[in-house]
Amino acid sequence: MTRYHILRETDTEPLGDAVFRILGKVGILCQNREILEALDEAGAEVSFDDQTARFPKRVVEELVETVRRQSEAQSADDETPRFASPGPPHFGTQVAQFLYDIDAGQARPGDKAAFVETVKLASVLHPDQSAGHSLLLSDVPPMVEPLEAALLLAEYAHRPAPAFAWNVRQVDYLIEMGEILGLRDWFSWGAICFAHPLRFDKDVADKFVRRVRSGCATGLTAMPVAGASTPVSPAGFIAVAAAEIVATWLAARAINPDVPLGGSIWAGALDMKTGEVSYCSFDAMFYGFALAEFVLKWTGKEIVVGGGEYCDAKKPGYFAAWEKAYKAMTIAAFTGRHYGVGQGMLEEGKTLCHEQLLLERELAEGVGLLGRGVEVSPQTLDLASVFDVGHGLDRNHLDTEQTLRRYREFLWCPKTFGRNGWRGAETDEKVLQRFRGHAEELKAAYVPPEVDPAKLAAMREVVERGRRDLLV
Repeated sequence: MTRYHILRETDTEPLGDAVFRILGKVGILCQNREILEALDEAGAEVSFDDQTARFPKRVVEELVETVRRQSEAQSADDETPRFASPGPPHFGTQVAQFLYDIDAGQARPGDKAAFVETVKLASVLHPDQSAGHSLLLSDVPPMVEPLEAALLLAEYAHRPAPAFAWNVRQVDYLIEMGEILGLRDWFSWGAICFAHPLRFDKDVADKFVRRVRSGCATGLTAMPVAGASTPVSPAGFIAVAAAEIVATWLAARAINPDVPLGGSIWAGALDMKTGEVSYCSFDAMFYGFALAEFVLKWTGKEIVVGGGEYCDAKKPGYFAAWEKAYKAMTIAAFTGRHYGVGQGMLEEGKTLCHEQLLLERELAEGVGLLGRGVEVSPQTLDLASVFDVGHGLDRNHLDTEQTLRRYREFLWCPKTFGRNGWRGAETDEKVLQRFRGHAEELKAAYVPPEVDPAKLAAMREVVERGRRDLLV
């Protein structure tokens, strides 16, 4: 449920008409014949030579009406809205390209050694949650990188999450590796992304087909950039980005009429001074909120506005953490849903920092307090202390039994973060060194899981076969 509204009711019709016109005149470029054939049968105007598909208005109208009916049927009566606490950050499927080295004060490319250290830290830090494909292995050929990551997860993680398959040819090898471990469909689809504007390149399109045929919920993880891949005006941004989302749904339903639909928006905005793209600036968030509101009003379907982890900060520390928290809570204000504060990443998701993730876990604990209920009982009311303290002339509640015994239950008591605010660059340096020490302590406590050597050997054979087949 949207809390703050951006669009007027009268905006929906002209924006929808713009989407009709874009899909009718420009359409999409798609490098997958199976998708084009399905769209051709579904009523699109397809040119197989140009690899394009354009959509008559009636085709788009039918889909929008279908999505609206299904969304209304699935929605239940909303209860009184309550704040839902975000979960603690963990080392999941981030697939950052770089790892930030606190001692060196800079990022370095991810590799197998750094990934193993990350998996060890994850296994001790959050033993009840799986360790995921959090870091890219730059010392491995890209086509077999997910296979190598999966092997390392199987060997070092107590709860190995599936690796991210960015190419459909990697999927069967990962499935086979999972079967050796006794895990079904052990791979992650990850995101479905257009090459903006309105282009389905071969790698994404091929994976898209298999995902849709499997019946897995499918939608576009949209990352359009205002002024680069869309017009710079909010209206133009909404029209192009919405056209991409709807085109993805049209392609999905043309292949599998029963596939659930979804999607998310990670809106970007250009800094015209530097050329850098931000996914957390005020203007970027505005574009994202406006698009999500339009899609909800036009189709009845809610799309997710990307969470706090994509921030502009290049260095770890307090500023990066609060930048993410501000973004996440702004998203909650405009969408009614509070997504995670962060996952330890910097530079718009390019860099992973162990210490930053630890810092954000403590910050997330504080944010989580906003979602707790209020226990009302004679014990929590503690009227005896209220009567005893009276007007506070002789004593206050600092020396009452309840404060002494239960303050940790009710107050935010971070172990490392510190509640005294940012006091200059030395603040970050000190707190990051404390978190570095904490990370080293956690890694020192790591105990390898008991994994059948025969299973690891069988998985290595799959990886080697993948090397022979995929690197041709």
